Amino acid sequence: MTSGILNIDKPAGLSSAAVVGKVKRITGQACGHMGTLDPMACGVLPVGVGNANRLFDFLLEKNKEYVASFRFGAQSDTLDCTGEVNYNAGRIPSEQEICGVLPSLTGNVLQEPPLYSAKSVNGVRAYDLARRGITFTLEKKCVYIREIVCNGETGTGEYSFTVRCGGGTYIRAIARDLAAALGTHAIMTSLVRTESGMFRKDNAVPVGDLTVENWRDFLIPPEHVLDLPRATFTDISAKRLADGLTQPFAGADGRYSLYLNGSFYGIAECAQGKIKAKTKLC
Repeated sequence: MTSGILNIDKPAGLSSAAVVGKVKRITGQACGHMGTLDPMACGVLPVGVGNANRLFDFLLEKNKEYVASFRFGAQSDTLDCTGEVNYNAGRIPSEQEICGVLPSLTGNVLQEPPLYSAKSVNGVRAYDLARRGITFTLEKKCVYIREIVCNGETGTGEYSFTVRCGGGTYIRAIARDLAAALGTHAIMTSLVRTESGMFRKDNAVPVGDLTVENWRDFLIPPEHVLDLPRATFTDISAKRLADGLTQPFAGADGRYSLYLNGSFYGIAECAQGKIKAKTKLC
């Protein structure tokens, strides 16, 4: 089995699941994305191949960067331009007004997810309930928004923004909350994810460029995406760890990139002077 990460440049109009399906058919291996993008969005979509899918929990919460456009004076049930839009829904603020409230939306923020989202409500996706007209609420979640920069006006009532944030942040919800702070409404009209952890759009590969013959050329080995100290073992110690047993270890408590007999194996965890293999990635 070949394991690794493909840094895919997702096109607008395709769901993240559809992109993963294409990659699975090309590679012939189990695949999964590391953080979904809405169908209208494009940009960085890391896709795990083989055992690298087990990196999901390690990569999902990485810092992200987006470039988004918000249209002010508009309102939508989906918080973006794909829903039922009212283009006469309040005033259009000036760039100076917008920049004045941006700092209040940064830091650790309690954000209400959009009703049209993949959040689960009693085992049902929120967007399914919303489409059926069922009334419900979603619990606010603490997200981290490091920075929002207004890049200027791009059209009538529309402004471009660069957002740097942690995982789990809804950019559509930022449009809603920013507008609310200005006494109006806004929707998201475009979204590009330019960074997700170490993955960047400028070196992402369009999914349409992947073939059965070339996909391995773009595969990033799992050990290259882990920012962890290295723990190396050989011979009997290596065999014990590969068999799921613990091994004495002088390092600090925490996670390590584990190498056995010179080859990358996966992620190990040390606690109280003993280390154990936790996640096999090779």
